[in-house]
Amino acid sequence: MEMWDLYDEQGRKTGETWERSRAREIPEGRYHIVCDILIRHRDGEFLLTRRDPEKDVYPGCLEASAGGSALAGETPEEGARREMLEETGLTADKLELIGTTWRPKSRSVIYAYLAVVDCDKHSVRLQEGETVDYQWMDTPTFLRMIQEEPVLKIQYPRYKPYLDTISCANE
Repeated sequence: MEMWDLYDEQGRKTGETWERSRAREIPEGRYHIVCDILIRHRDGEFLLTRRDPEKDVYPGCLEASAGGSALAGETPEEGARREMLEETGLTADKLELIGTTWRPKSRSVIYAYLAVVDCDKHSVRLQEGETVDYQWMDTPTFLRMIQEEPVLKIQYPRYKPYLDTISCANE
């Protein structure tokens, strides 16, 4: 049973925990932490994964991250590192916090990170039930795709502070 810590509207832990299976019942004014990690290889290419076609939300779509909810007792960064390892088999020496997004409707606060990895690009290990394929994509193609793919469009605002810096560099 997956448990989450709950936070108030100021981002302080409330001391309450919540069971994932009851996510839609989180009380108003309470939030759980979601970690979202944009993965970039040291050569500048981005890792994109294809969601499992059996997923209930955005089946078969490309996404530009690893991520999920932080477990009770985890910091946002610890949750991000765990999710990245579970979903891709990759680790990063450093995670850079790009920004946070409060989502009152889903009762979540999303911590978006950038992870720059230095690995063999064929060492990605997909998590069964989560993703079925992956590809590394150069920056211009990735920036173009972010306008077209449904999941990428949703993720774009989370990564915008970072993507704006690389977009300018590619013009």
